[in-house]
Amino acid sequence: MSEATEGSGGGLAVLVHNEGDDVGVAITDLMPGDVVAGWLDSGRRQTIVVSEVIPLGHKVSLVDLAEGADVNEYTVRIAVTRAPIARGHHVHTHNVRSARWQQSA
Repeated sequence: MSEATEGSGGGLAVLVHNEGDDVGVAITDLMPGDVVAGWLDSGRRQTIVVSEVIPLGHKVSLVDLAEGADVNEYTVRIAVTRAPIARGHHVHTHNVRSARWQQSA
C-alpha cells in the first residue's frame, strides 16, 4: 500500500463538504495512491484511493457513478455524468456536464 497524500489542511488532501456528496475537492495536487478525505459537516476522515493525477481545486469521485447519473456536492445536484466515473477518478468537464441550466427535478 502506498503512503497517503497529505494536503495543507492538517493531513487532508480532499475536502468533502457534506455527508452524501459524490465528490470532494483536491486541496493539493493529487498523485495516484491513497489520500485522506475529510468531511466538513461530520468531521469524518477516510482514506480513498486516487486512480489518476488530479490537480489542486479539481474534483475527485468518492463513489462509482454510472453514465447519466447526478453528481451531488454541497448536497446539491451540480452535474450529470457523460460516461461512467469510478471512485477515485478525476471529475471535470471531460466526463460531466453542468446541471446549472437543467431542471433540478
